Amino acid sequence: MKVLLLNGSPHEKGCTYTALKEVADQLEKEGIATEIFWTGNKAINPCLACGQCAKLGKCVIDDKVNEFLEKAKEADGYVFGSPVHYAAASGNIVPFLSRVFYAQASSGQHIFRLKPGTAVVSARRAGTTVTLDQLNKYFQIAEMPVISGRYWNMVHGRTPEEVQKDDEGMQNMRILGKNMAYFLKCKQAAQKEGIVPPEFEIPVWTNFIR
Repeated sequence: MKVLLLNGSPHEKGCTYTALKEVADQLEKEGIATEIFWTGNKAINPCLACGQCAKLGKCVIDDKVNEFLEKAKEADGYVFGSPVHYAAASGNIVPFLSRVFYAQASSGQHIFRLKPGTAVVSARRAGTTVTLDQLNKYFQIAEMPVISGRYWNMVHGRTPEEVQKDDEGMQNMRILGKNMAYFLKCKQAAQKEGIVPPEFEIPVWTNFIR
C-alpha cells in the first residue's frame, strides 16, 4: 500500500513539508509506503474548460499535473498539504487540484473514488479552518472517505523549526498518519473477505434553470 502526499507550497522543504513529513514518517512506521510530490514554485495554469481531458485521459496542458495523475493512479490514499495564503489555500494547489480532479472525472477514470484522503495546512497564525474546508471539498465530490486526526489538521509556525515546536500540531500529524494507516488496513481486510465496494452510479445532472 502507498500514500501519495502533495506539497502545494512554493517552498519545497518549508512548513507544509514539515507537517507532511511527520504524517509520512508515521505511515512508514505503520508499514505504508509514501511519496511526497511537490507542485513546484512555477505558475500552474488554471483549467481551460476545454473538455479535452475527456478524450485524452489527461489534462491538455502537459505539466506536473499529468505527472501527479499518473502517480495518483497507483496510490491507495492521499494527503494534500498547503500553506495558508490570505486565509485560503496556496495559489498553486488550487488550480493544480482543480485540473487533477476534473481530468480524472471527465475521462471516466475516477481514480480517487473510495480511496481515503485528508488535508493538512500550515499557517503562521490564522485562516487554517477555512483552508481545510476548501481542500476537503475535493475529497467529498470524488466519493473519497475523509480521514481525520484528533483536531483540525493544522500546524502553526513561520519556519520549519517553529512548526516542529508546535507539539499539539505535530502530534495530530502523527495521529493522522495512524488513522490513515488503520483505514487502509481495514479496507484491505474487507477486500480479502470479499466485501464488495458500492456500485458506481452514473452522475445525474440537475440544472436549476431549465
